[in-house]
Amino acid sequence: MPDTADPHAFVKPFVYETLDTRAMHFSICEIQSRMQVQHPHALDLAYTRTMMAFLLFVPQPAALAMIGLGGGSMAKFCHRELPHTRIEVVEINPHVIALREQFQVPKDDGRFQVRRGDGAHFVRDANARLDVLLVDGFDHEGQPPALCSQAFYDDCRGALRPDGLLVVNLHTPHPEFRRHTARLERAFDGDVLLVGDSECSNTVAFAGQKALQGLQGQARKPQLLGRQAWADLLPAFAHVAAVLQQQRDGD
Repeated sequence: MPDTADPHAFVKPFVYETLDTRAMHFSICEIQSRMQVQHPHALDLAYTRTMMAFLLFVPQPAALAMIGLGGGSMAKFCHRELPHTRIEVVEINPHVIALREQFQVPKDDGRFQVRRGDGAHFVRDANARLDVLLVDGFDHEGQPPALCSQAFYDDCRGALRPDGLLVVNLHTPHPEFRRHTARLERAFDGDVLLVGDSECSNTVAFAGQKALQGLQGQARKPQLLGRQAWADLLPAFAHVAAVLQQQRDGD
């Protein structure tokens, strides 16, 4: 783990631009985040649309936190589409935060804040106040061990209200993937839904007993979402609802 007090201990990401997109990378082989220049609030990467399916389970969160800013895709989307939600984003790498203007991440205000901090420390000290916790914390080496340990997932549960929901982006080919999902299962007493993508590169985990029980039947439009946002998210939301139904049918 780098010394959080020393900015030089963190790898600087770089920005790669085309005519249509602006992307954040630690290496040219891996995209951390990507923005459509003409549609900066759209969720361009498929896994981010899947993570936003938390709205099927918690449609009107009062308090939401994110670990990992990246290019701010989900932070921007939530700021725009959830006007009554308090949003706190925790990012450990100061060089990532320094790029927020290039990716049009909103300025801090009374309900939206990006702050530098250690995500593991944040959940350890959160004290059961969150409706939703999104974990998308990757660095130049992939998933940091501190953000996929048993203690971390236990602390994530402790940071949530009893009916809250944890959503984690996992790297499916990671050699410890099965161990990570087993830790999630242990922390949440088995109340975990795993939703993979067609390329088998990302798996999004939804964890939380009461929250997962809240969805019955097909995906329905959350009241606060605009029409365009709903049209963009519907395929991902329908996929999550279908995987949940398959899991229930198999129990």
